[in-house]
Amino acid sequence: MKIVDLRSDTVTHPTPAMREAMARAEVGDDVFGEDPTVNLLQQVAAERMGKEAGLFVPSGTMGNLAAVLAHCNRGDEVILGNLSHTFLFEGGGVAALGGVMPRTLPNLPDGRLDLEDIKGAIRPDDVHQPVSRLIVLENTHNRCGGTVLSADYIRQVGDLAKERQLKFHIDGARIFNAAVASNTPARVLAEPADSITFCLSKGLCAPVGSVLCGSAEFIHRARRIRKQLGGGMRQAGILAAAGLVALNEMVDRLSEDHRRARELADELSGISGLSVDTKIPASNMVFVSLCDEVPQNSTQVAVRLAELGVKVQTVGARRFRMVTHYWVDDEGIQQTINSFKKVL
Repeated sequence: MKIVDLRSDTVTHPTPAMREAMARAEVGDDVFGEDPTVNLLQQVAAERMGKEAGLFVPSGTMGNLAAVLAHCNRGDEVILGNLSHTFLFEGGGVAALGGVMPRTLPNLPDGRLDLEDIKGAIRPDDVHQPVSRLIVLENTHNRCGGTVLSADYIRQVGDLAKERQLKFHIDGARIFNAAVASNTPARVLAEPADSITFCLSKGLCAPVGSVLCGSAEFIHRARRIRKQLGGGMRQAGILAAAGLVALNEMVDRLSEDHRRARELADELSGISGLSVDTKIPASNMVFVSLCDEVPQNSTQVAVRLAELGVKVQTVGARRFRMVTHYWVDDEGIQQTINSFKKVL
């Protein structure tokens, strides 16, 4: 039976071209700065983001944490969304390991933070209060349905950060999905920010890794923090080689994932018992809920779907998330639609 795994785009496997590149990778000791493949990946990544330098890290969570710690001092405050990945799904690392206080604001349905809310959250210069140091946005926004933040909005946040002398970081785990969906170069979306992370191992299919990009001085600080966090890898060029293939070969095809997400959402919206959050998804994520008349809960439905070869992620008692990616083809989309019809 064919398995269609829609739980996340993190389940992607490296492509044959990546496996070949990994086998042939030239390597050195990256902690000494001597791995030529890692150095090339960092250079290419920085150029893609329009930044001076890049730092290869094992995960997006480490990249975001290193960014916060490089921007902030202990006791400082970071302003971010209450549905942001950094707040919800990164183990509380900014507080536990950095002593940085999260100041959460409500995410709007499209993933934005209201500009007036941001302004209102910036602390005055008062000895009784923590120092507002950093603003963090997420693009695309996971828990808001894979929504895309526009270049205009990001520019407005960047201008506000500069005006109020705050730093600005973007969790761009899926920034290339945002770029493809909005027909905007990733470097334009990243330009107002002081730093940005993006993931190689989601829709781009590399097996491991993210890249943190920013100024040369910022990356110098972040490299020390990466070492403190245990992220100093040695002959990491074997992994970086796959990342280079990801950047060179996998970005433009993300539009196929977006098309399949739209087709999936459109077909599921016509199934009795299902309510699709957004009939036209912004990128590669589809969120659906069970209607009141369906007696099963999401876990029960997910188990039955798995028996039919379709894996979905439950994100609530009656809600699912499905993420399209390179390893889900048109046949897999149809299998998913047919399986929902059988189960419901």
